[in-house]
Amino acid sequence: MAVRSQKRWVANVKTDSTHPPPGLFLKDATTIAKSLASKKVLPKGPGSGMRMLTYFINRAGKGLSQARRRELEKAKDLLSEKVHKERSKS
Repeated sequence: MAVRSQKRWVANVKTDSTHPPPGLFLKDATTIAKSLASKKVLPKGPGSGMRMLTYFINRAGKGLSQARRRELEKAKDLLSEKVHKERSKS
């Protein structure tokens, strides 16, 4: 069995292209979706917010409680609706 490194690469990921407010992923689904769809938070729009939310869920892994995961998945569904609406306008 291989020895697992204690350092995780995700801890070193830094980006200046997104500006989510602190504690955003601890809020309710509607607030998360609304914030991630905002051009102020993510200049590239809700598609970028969807990728950020998916990334967060994947990185949190087993550390998320079932209730928190459900809330984040609900936010993902709401954000997905916004992405589809935006694409249908184009």
